[in-house]
Amino acid sequence: MVAAIATDTYSSQLTKSLLQRDFELKVEIPENRLCPPVPDPKYRLNYILWLQDLLDTTGDEYRDNYDPDREVIGLDIGTGCCSIYPLLGCSMRPHWRFVATDIDKDNIRTSRDTISKNKLDSRIEIIQTDPKDELIPLDTKLNVDRLDFTMCNPPFYASRDELIASAEAKERPPFSACTGAEVEMVTTGGEIAFITRMIEESLRLRERVIWYTTMLGKLSSVSVLIETLLEHKNNNYAVTEFVQGNKTRRWAISWSWTDLRPTVSIARGTTAIPKHLLPFPSEYIFTTQSESIDEVSAKIDSELSALHVQWLWRKNLATGVGFAMQNVWSRQARRKMQNPDAMAEMGEIDETKAALGFKVQCKKDAIDEKGVRVIVRWLKGRDTVLFESFCGMLKRKVESNQ
Repeated sequence: MVAAIATDTYSSQLTKSLLQRDFELKVEIPENRLCPPVPDPKYRLNYILWLQDLLDTTGDEYRDNYDPDREVIGLDIGTGCCSIYPLLGCSMRPHWRFVATDIDKDNIRTSRDTISKNKLDSRIEIIQTDPKDELIPLDTKLNVDRLDFTMCNPPFYASRDELIASAEAKERPPFSACTGAEVEMVTTGGEIAFITRMIEESLRLRERVIWYTTMLGKLSSVSVLIETLLEHKNNNYAVTEFVQGNKTRRWAISWSWTDLRPTVSIARGTTAIPKHLLPFPSEYIFTTQSESIDEVSAKIDSELSALHVQWLWRKNLATGVGFAMQNVWSRQARRKMQNPDAMAEMGEIDETKAALGFKVQCKKDAIDEKGVRVIVRWLKGRDTVLFESFCGMLKRKVESNQ
């Protein structure tokens, strides 16, 4: 879902009606605050849905799908007048909880009223913050020690003049058309400065938050912020694009200091930025000459079972998951492991400390499909070269003697 500016009473009423009809949520939206529209189903909830996928594909059980038993807690930074994101998140996922902050006392009051009206006080806590506070005040105000994610729809504009100029460029009166208060649309330095501040806070908090995320209103901001992440040696991030109707576009970025890797579709969800700024692909796909899925599956299971890796192959699903503490497939590593002392030094494999976690799938969607598709999914790790090396080794082994 993309939060945007309602332009009239009709938009506000439509939003309230749709929230009531589709989510059984009771919401009141003050006339002088941003109205978060809930558009037609094709574009509804895109930020929340992206967050769900981001978390589902980076769970510690490596399922790559929804875990209904997983307890999740998120932070909504600048929750607005009705805490729309926490409301939607909790309505869709029964084990999600939120802490939501805002610096505006009127937003705090109306959000608390809305949460109480929807009987979600036990799952959503509204906390007033000060502009001088940290954006993610884990140690001072949030009453939690860690978070699964943060989310934010920051003010786009750096000044009142920029806001007015933007409205004039769209040929509409700047304030008669916009119901939002200035505090919701303007911040010093604009969204780049706001999110840069969040990145800097994440350098200290590190893995106490699994995913830091934010929406962006300007495409130009996306590249700037990704370059900032890269300067801080972060190579585990995701970027996507949200489309609402025919014209409105928003973007989102997320980053993590953990080594859990989201799927390609979640991490590389836009073509609007230069390719070199997209995150490293977490999937590698090749097609075999052999057309027998059983033959290819047996070859993969045999080759990986021979390595010093933790490996579990499920024949009925033609899928396996494995973990390696280091490169154990290179010629040098294989020679080293012929030495009993070297093997003893390697010890047990601890998947929580593994340098590489991976999933291998064999697929053949149609009988007449040429060959078997082998999909190698990067689940865990920090070293792109290690993942590339593993994929190259597996491809060579599978293709040998075909």
